[in-house]
Amino acid sequence: MSDQKYQKLDITVDFSGGLEILFSHQKHHALSVPAQDSEGKPANVGFLIKYLCEKLMTDPRADLFVLGGELRPGILCLINECDWELEEEDAYVLQPGDNILFISTLHGG
Repeated sequence: MSDQKYQKLDITVDFSGGLEILFSHQKHHALSVPAQDSEGKPANVGFLIKYLCEKLMTDPRADLFVLGGELRPGILCLINECDWELEEEDAYVLQPGDNILFISTLHGG
């Protein structure tokens, strides 16, 4: 059996509603992420959010994306075009080919 610790998942991550400024002003990212977290559990959306903050975010204002280690209220997450609330939220286990979209609904005023 191959060592799953080094396996990767090819997914796409998109940002909209202004979130792209936190990620090199780039809306679309084709990523190859670890298939498991540091504890050897299958990578899920919660892991992906931390991974994005540590590896992809270029802006120091992480609090615009996460709050207390979780996705900030006011940011929608779609998993393969479906609201993440219908897909186990951050516990959803990532699959090869997944598309994860984060949309900011935060507005000043």
